[in-house]
Amino acid sequence: MNLSFIWHMHQPDYRDSSGIIQMPWVFLHAIKDYYDMPWMLSRHSSLKATFNITPPLISQLKLYFKDPQDNDRFLNLWIKDLIHLNEDDRKWIIKICKSTPYETMVVPFTSYEELYQKEHFSDRELFDMQVLFVLSWCGIYLRTHNNLVKTLIKKERNYNQEDKQLLLNELSNFVSTIFDYYKELHENDVISISTTPLNHPILPLLLDMQNAIKANPTTVIPKKHIPLEEDAREQVKRAISLFKDTFGFTPNGFWPAEGAVDEKSVALLKECGIKWIATDEAILFKSLKNSDRNNLYTPYNYNDMCIGFRDHSLSDNIGFTYRYWEADKASDHFISSLAKINESNHDATVFIILDGENAWEFFQNNGFDFFDSLYSKLKENKWCNTIHMEDVVKLPSVSLDSLSPGSWIHGEFNTWIGHREKTRGWELIYMTKRDFEHHKASLNDETIAKITEHFLAAECSDWFWWYGDDHFTDFGSEFDVLFRSHLISVYDIMNITPPSDLFESIIKDRSSKNFWLKPQSHISPMVNGVHDSFFEWIGCGVIDESKLFSTMDRVRGPIRKILYGQDDEYMYFAFDYNTDQACKCDTINVIIDPIEFNEKISFESVKDLNHKEKFGDISVEIIAKNWLEIRIEKKHIGIEQVQMRFELLQDNVVIQTLPGFGELEINLQTDYSENWFV
Repeated sequence: MNLSFIWHMHQPDYRDSSGIIQMPWVFLHAIKDYYDMPWMLSRHSSLKATFNITPPLISQLKLYFKDPQDNDRFLNLWIKDLIHLNEDDRKWIIKICKSTPYETMVVPFTSYEELYQKEHFSDRELFDMQVLFVLSWCGIYLRTHNNLVKTLIKKERNYNQEDKQLLLNELSNFVSTIFDYYKELHENDVISISTTPLNHPILPLLLDMQNAIKANPTTVIPKKHIPLEEDAREQVKRAISLFKDTFGFTPNGFWPAEGAVDEKSVALLKECGIKWIATDEAILFKSLKNSDRNNLYTPYNYNDMCIGFRDHSLSDNIGFTYRYWEADKASDHFISSLAKINESNHDATVFIILDGENAWEFFQNNGFDFFDSLYSKLKENKWCNTIHMEDVVKLPSVSLDSLSPGSWIHGEFNTWIGHREKTRGWELIYMTKRDFEHHKASLNDETIAKITEHFLAAECSDWFWWYGDDHFTDFGSEFDVLFRSHLISVYDIMNITPPSDLFESIIKDRSSKNFWLKPQSHISPMVNGVHDSFFEWIGCGVIDESKLFSTMDRVRGPIRKILYGQDDEYMYFAFDYNTDQACKCDTINVIIDPIEFNEKISFESVKDLNHKEKFGDISVEIIAKNWLEIRIEKKHIGIEQVQMRFELLQDNVVIQTLPGFGELEINLQTDYSENWFV
C-alpha cells in the first residue's frame, strides 16, 4: 500500500497596517517546528512526505532573516531593557510568556515552572521568564545541535542582555536556513512542496457564498453577499508567484485552505496550472452519495485534477489522540490501523493530512519520540511505501463525476460563516468592497494595488475561525483588531472616513468561563443514568465540549457537555451526548493519572448500560439510560491530586477524547471553602 503524508504549515498574516507582526507565533513555530518536521522525516532514509507551506507564512518568515526585532512587536519588546517597557507592554509580555502549554513545555524547565506560577514579577524574574519562554519554544534540533541554546538551557536563570542578544541573533540565522533546507530535500526527492491561495481564504465562499447553503442548508449567510471572483483569482496567482520566487520552481499542487473545495474553485486552480489538490473524506462521501470507506483509498480524478481524500480518523489520531499515549503504543496503533486497511485494499493509497505545527507542543518532547518511533517502523515495513504527492499524480486514479462543496470540518463551511460574528465579518467585507467599487474610477493604479492587498488579507480564513463560539483563544481581541484594521486601511487609503461599524468589536468578551465552569461546592447526585433532576448537580463543574476548540479542530464526538464534581466518598461525572452518535460507541477508557491503569470498559449501547468495574481497589460504576454517568470511589486512590481523562472508541478507533483540552485536574481534598459566603 501507499501512504502519503501532507503536513500543512500555516500562520495567518499578523502584520498590521504598518507592516509590524503583532503576534510571535510565526517566529516561535519556526524555531520549533518548521525545520524540525522535515528534519525528523529526513533522519529515516527512503521515507517521503509532502509539506504545504502557505504564503502568509512564507512572507512573514522572511522578515525574521535579519533584525527580526524591527519587524515583530513581541521581539521588539523582548529585546528591550525592562525599564523601557510601560505597564501595558509589560502585561502583554507576561501574557505571551504564560501562553505556553504548561505540562509539555513549561514543566521541563524547572526555573520556568517556578516563574510561571507567579502573578507578579520583579524585573529579574520577568527577564528570566522572557528568555526561558523563547528557549522553551526551541525545537529538538536546536536543543541537540546548537551550542548556544544548550548552554542557555543549562544556565537556567540569571540571564543577561548579552544572552538575549546572542540568542536572538542565533535564532534569526537559524530561521534563515529553513527554506534552503526544504529546497535541498525537494531536490533529493525526499519531499514535495505545495502551497495554498495567498491569504488562506475559503475559495468556495469567495466565488459563491451560496456554497455554504449547498453544503449545509441551515447555514445563515449575508443577505447582500457579492461574488469576489477577481479576488479569488488574485489569491491563487499571487500564491504561485510568491512560491516560485521563494523555492525557484512553480508548484503543481495546492492544499486549498481548510480543504475547502467546490467545482468552481477546482476549475480556477486547473486554469492556473495546478495538477493536484487534497481535501477531506467527507467531501468524497458526499460526492459519491456513498460512505463506503473502501472507496477512500485511491487517488481520484475530477475534471483532470488529481485529488487525494484524507482519512479523517487516522489523521485525527496523530493530531489529537496520540499526544496522550506512549510513543511506541501510538506508533503501533497507527501501523495496525494501516494493516487493517491493507487486508482489504492491498494497493490502497492512504492520505494522512493535518496541521504540521500546532499539535506537537502538546506531545512530550515536541513529538520527536512519536515520530522517531513511527518513522522507524514505517522504514522497516515491507508492505507500506511512503510517497509524496508528486508520486501520487503518476498513479492510476478513479474518475469522479461531481465534487460536492465543503471543507475538512464536517464537509461544510460553518466554521467560517453562519454564526452572527462570522456573518458580521463578511458583511463588513462586502460593505467595504461596495464603497471601494463606488470610488474606484477616481483612484490610480498604485492606490488600487494597496487597497487590493488589504482586501486579500481581510479574506483570510483565520479571522472567521476565531469569530463565533466554536473556537477559543486568549488572543481573540487581537485577531478581531487585525481583521478590522485591514478594512479601515481601505478607507484611509481612499482618504474617506471609515464607517463607525469598523471601530466596533465583532468578537464579544469571552474567556474560558464560556466553556468551563469550575465546581462551586460538593455534590452527591443519584447515579442512575437518567437526567431527571437538575438540582442534584447544582454546584458541579461544567465543560462545554462544543466551545473549547482552539487552533486545531477535529470531528466533534458524541459528548456535548461534561458535568463533574465530588463529595467526601466519590467523584461524579455525567456526559450529555448526541444519542445517535453515542450509540455507535462500543468502548470507554477511563484514565486516572498518575495511577497507572487504562482498562477498557466495553458496552454494546449507551442506551442501556449498568456496569461496575474494579481498577485494583478502586470501584468504578458506569450507568446510562438517557445520559452517561460515572461514579468513582475515592477511598483507595491514595493521592490528593488526579488528572482525569476519558476516551470513547468505536471499532478500536478513538472517536473522542475528553475533556477536549487535555486532562481534567481534580483536587480530591478540596472543600470549596473559597466559595463560601455569608
